[in-house]
Order: sequence, then structure tokens, then C-alpha cells
Amino acid sequence: NKWHTDVTFRQNPSIASILRARHLPPLGGDTMWADTAAAYSGLPQAVKDRIDGLDAEHDIVRSFGGRVSEEKLAQLARDFPPVRHPIVRTHPETGEKILYVNYTFTTRILGVPEEESDNLLRLLFDRIKVPEYQVRFRWTPHAIGIWDNRSTQHYAVMDYQPCHRKMDRAAIVGDQPF
Repeated sequence: NKWHTDVTFRQNPSIASILRARHLPPLGGDTMWADTAAAYSGLPQAVKDRIDGLDAEHDIVRSFGGRVSEEKLAQLARDFPPVRHPIVRTHPETGEKILYVNYTFTTRILGVPEEESDNLLRLLFDRIKVPEYQVRFRWTPHAIGIWDNRSTQHYAVMDYQPCHRKMDRAAIVGDQPF
């Protein structure tokens, strides 16, 4: 799995997601969340100054493109053209600045050279991996998790093979990031 925020490849990504455990493995299958406001807050000031005001491209093809036929890939690209979102968005309720890039869908920073974009994105993706910004949830049968997709990223821990984990998921359509 990869750290991600749901459907940032859409112009209006989801505001929240709801996950319900239907079938769990005997051991493992936890979900982790990272606080992207804390991840932004912990950045060095020079990095904050560099990324504030910049936009990044988010593309469905980055995540799903390698798993589908050429025909399906072309259809995905037509149905969901890349979108741009600010690298640092402001939470509409709390006013907090939030790091709004994720490994699963963010492809590049717009308006900067490719090498700088790659280096900055690598640094920002790695911030989410800092344990101090994370929480880990151990699922129990029928447990429900609800989270704010604007200010978190999540990671489904795949440590239960060959067993299975089945979940129900719903996402609530959100606003356009600013």
C-alpha cells in the first residue's frame, strides 16, 4: 500500500471517508493515519516558504495506470484529466495550513524545474512517514473509522497475507482545495 488521500485526482476531492470492517484477518490489517497539518507545521521554514503558493498536479493514472489495459488507461485519462491543487491548502473550518500532496496521485509541482519538483515531492512524501504525525487503528469486527480527507493521509497495513480483510467504504464529495 501507499500513503494517500482519497481521490485527489478529482477537482473536488472527498471531504471525508468512512470505513467499516466486515471481515478481518486473525492478526494485522490495521489502518494508519497521518496528520498533514502537523506534517506541514514540522517543515523547516525555508521549505514552507518555497512551497507556499505553488500548485501540484494530481493524476489518476499515477496510481491506477499500471494495473489496467491500454484501452482502460486511455479511458481513465479522458474521464479524469489531471487536476491542480495547492501544495499547501487551508482547512476551511480550522484555518490550519495542510500539506496537500500524496505519493499515490501527485505527479509533479507546477512551475518549477523537474529535478526540483522531484526532490521537493520526495521530501514532502517522506514527512508523512514520520511516526510523531501518525496514529494506528486496530480494527475490530464492525468497527467504523471516519476521517477528514482534507487534513490526513492514510495507509492500510498489508501484514495479513494470505488472510483477507474486507471493508465497506463510503466517501463524501468535498470542496475544491484552496
